[in-house]
Amino acid sequence: MIDTDTASDDAVALMLASAADVTIEAVTIVAGNVPVELGSRNALSALEFWGVDVPVYVGETRPLARPLQTAQHVHGPDGMGDSQLPAPRRVPRDPDAVDVLVDIPTRDPGAVTLVTLGPFTNLARALERDPACLGKYRAIYCMAGTLGRGNITQQAEYNLWCDPEAAALVLDSGIPLTFIGCDAARDFTGLSSDRLDRWHSLASPRADFAIAVTRGAVRWYSDRGLRGSADLPDPLAMAVALDPAIVTRSETVHASVALDDSLRGKLVIHPDSAPVRRSVTMVTEVDADAFWSRVDSMVAGHDEPSASGGATR
Repeated sequence: MIDTDTASDDAVALMLASAADVTIEAVTIVAGNVPVELGSRNALSALEFWGVDVPVYVGETRPLARPLQTAQHVHGPDGMGDSQLPAPRRVPRDPDAVDVLVDIPTRDPGAVTLVTLGPFTNLARALERDPACLGKYRAIYCMAGTLGRGNITQQAEYNLWCDPEAAALVLDSGIPLTFIGCDAARDFTGLSSDRLDRWHSLASPRADFAIAVTRGAVRWYSDRGLRGSADLPDPLAMAVALDPAIVTRSETVHASVALDDSLRGKLVIHPDSAPVRRSVTMVTEVDADAFWSRVDSMVAGHDEPSASGGATR
């Protein structure tokens, strides 16, 4: 199951999941990178491109306590690199995303993995409806946080910064979480114009789609001299969820999320002796070759072989 604010790198993450030997139970949409209506459209377009019939559900339209501040300055007005994707044929389904996040693990406790690629607003609302619901997932992998430099402010990663109140509520629940942060993405997932050129040489529909939705972000990074490449935090989080063996280093930290304006969204690390400790597993290093092998194979059209009877959800 995937909760996302579908913009360019979210779409690549959806492509990775669609190409893998897994069943995607549902895709739930939260406001973040783009407004929720646009995120829903983008998710439906990406899934239709793959020909997979996965239900999409619309979730929260704004953070719990703050106005929505999108990242369209990076991902383009459409969130997909201004790629002008055709309108999807399908529409989101009922009920709302929060009900789905509550209901799916309740029906089959311990069987479904949740991957979150956006702010935690939908998750926080789910906890308000059923405080036990998130604990029924087999595991929860989140593109969230940083132990180093942020990607929206010096100290904060965007998903925590966009809705810090929701992130604080989820962390305070004590539910086991694995964070794949923007610092890990920065170190291991730089998408350069050279790689886009190699994808272009494949002359395949998948490569064309991946290029269309990511080239705007690559250009944005390059124009600002930021290593000349765009990070892929959401595909990295998805790759870790699909194959945790690509993680080469992680650490357990006791963390909270800062809510005051000066440190908004910062993942605050506390000593082990702190009276209230919320443990989060932070992925700090991955096998970059294994990550790029998965991404490049997917773009080239080499899916994982299907196993009879389905697979991880």
